[in-house]
Amino acid sequence: MFKLSKDQIKPLVKNMGGCFATNMITIDGKKINFMYRETPTKDKPDSGWRFFSGYEDDEYINDAKNTQIFEVNTIANYAPDIIPFLESPYKTAFERNQDTGKFEQVLDFEFPED
Repeated sequence: MFKLSKDQIKPLVKNMGGCFATNMITIDGKKINFMYRETPTKDKPDSGWRFFSGYEDDEYINDAKNTQIFEVNTIANYAPDIIPFLESPYKTAFERNQDTGKFEQVLDFEFPED
């Protein structure tokens, strides 16, 4: 189990609001390999960020138990290499290049409808 305790979470980024991240990242310890920022929901302080390991299939994603809401700072503690991208505009997506390990912008991603 990979879950960080509250004592382990350091203030790495300003308060941006919430984000979605899957248990494959926060519990299983897999790297973030895909992330996108959609237009935030109106009902809660939402950053618009969604983080995935890339190993989640539709069945996994459709099970609400597998995705949770976190402060963006919490996810930055799991993966500090996302920090340079967090101020990216809405409707932006990034994927980790498996050869270089660096994030690259995905230009042909189809964002969920608002």
